[in-house]
Amino acid sequence: MFQRRNKRVWHHNMREFVWPQMGWRRATRYIGHRVARLPGSPYSIAGGFACGAAISFTPFVGLHFVLSALLAWAIRANILASAIGTAVGNPWTFPFIWFWIYQVGCFLTGRDPNQVLDVELTIEFLWEHALDIFVPMLIGSIPTALIVWLGFYWPLKYLVAAYQRRRVERRSAQQPDNMDAGTEKEMD
Repeated sequence: MFQRRNKRVWHHNMREFVWPQMGWRRATRYIGHRVARLPGSPYSIAGGFACGAAISFTPFVGLHFVLSALLAWAIRANILASAIGTAVGNPWTFPFIWFWIYQVGCFLTGRDPNQVLDVELTIEFLWEHALDIFVPMLIGSIPTALIVWLGFYWPLKYLVAAYQRRRVERRSAQQPDNMDAGTEKEMD
């Protein structure tokens, strides 16, 4: 019923994912409306989205949906909002995220971050030195994920609460007051 008349081929879907045809501003506003209209309390929605965003700052690529859903379930947040929150980590942001968590992990462990980055990064090198890269990224992702969770949760909680309040006010203003109309008929 709600399907496209002309199905898009897979490469059009990929292009739309990387560069939305409607533009980034409109796509962001659309996602904002979708998140705010999710069923649940402002805590649930904001907590779920923050879980997805925080898990995006971990090196567990491929497990972000599962890990964010588990974290959202554990704190009784909205699981669908957590799936939407994982969009914070995307092909545009992953290189910056990985570089950041690697640098933070090296700082926390006392390693020289340039030790691994000075060599030519090839698949063979990454495979041979996977732990030398993964461990600092994992350690750096923990404080970063906590800060990201708080950074998304607090503003979103208030934004979702205000959006839901305005939406209820708009709906109540649009509905005719049936009680007054019924009492007027009885009085005539």
